[in-house]
Amino acid sequence: MDIDLFVAAHRAEWDRLAELVRRGGSVRGAEADEMVRLYQRTATHLSIVRTELPDPALIGRLSTLVARARSAITGTHSPAWREIGLFFSRRLPAALYLGWRWWVPTGLLFIGVTALIALWIAGDPQVQASIYAPDEIREMTKPGGEFENYYSSKPAASFAAGVWTNNAWVAAACLMLGVLLGLPVIYMLWMNAVNVGIGGGLMMSVGRGDVFLGLITPHGLLELTAVFVAAGIGLKLGWTVIDPRGRTRPQALAEEGRPVVVVVLGLACVLGISGVIEAFVTPSGLPTWARIGIGVVAELAFLAYVFIIGRRAAHAGETGDVDAKYAGDKLPTAA
Repeated sequence: MDIDLFVAAHRAEWDRLAELVRRGGSVRGAEADEMVRLYQRTATHLSIVRTELPDPALIGRLSTLVARARSAITGTHSPAWREIGLFFSRRLPAALYLGWRWWVPTGLLFIGVTALIALWIAGDPQVQASIYAPDEIREMTKPGGEFENYYSSKPAASFAAGVWTNNAWVAAACLMLGVLLGLPVIYMLWMNAVNVGIGGGLMMSVGRGDVFLGLITPHGLLELTAVFVAAGIGLKLGWTVIDPRGRTRPQALAEEGRPVVVVVLGLACVLGISGVIEAFVTPSGLPTWARIGIGVVAELAFLAYVFIIGRRAAHAGETGDVDAKYAGDKLPTAA
């Protein structure tokens, strides 16, 4: 086979394919079909050249053209930095916003139950005695006692890492175990409400409720909000099992479960921030108003992120789910 005749016979097709590839995203309709046909033909030509006309220059030219055409037809992956940007600017805030009808009531209920437990313990010495011995309560609640020293019991960096790890596991467990009809989530919320209520109630019983709030508020606002988000979305996932809303349960769990992974990763970042506040701000020598102010600013920033950026992303059609091309095909089912 004569290489010059081969090139002359197919040069027009190659040039046309190169032109369509250069135009990229502007190619539509019949021209897109044409580009696919020319790509297939050029790939065949490349195979022929490699086996019958081993010309290095021609092989290089056709290999480059085929590779560029393949990328133009199938699309290229977004750069990692762009995916990270989309995650924090659209997917995560939208997923958080779309779940607010679950996690906001969950948070309000948690706060109400915790307050009732704290008031009950603070006003009943018999209940206090059933929890700890009087000497233990005095040791825990006195100025410079166990409750206050807890936040400075370890080096700040080590303490922050430990708090972050523990809270991240709690949040992930709430989200992932929600599929079990939400029962593990309710149990974990109850245990956390009891623990916080006991601490608050005992401190209030000795007239140091203000110290309790001054220590727990700086980091607790953001930390507990993250727990509420995890619990609320976990309960939403559990309800999906009960009521898939016209979908098959596997399909419903896939659609509702993929955004849960987004929330898990996002809350890990949020809890990292609250852990830093708990380790470096809560036990610091700053005035109480300054420490609480830092916590309030962090909380308001999170809420703005959800209800401004997240609301905007959700109204633009973002759900927190992966791109449709990665979500898999759906099997038709009878209604």
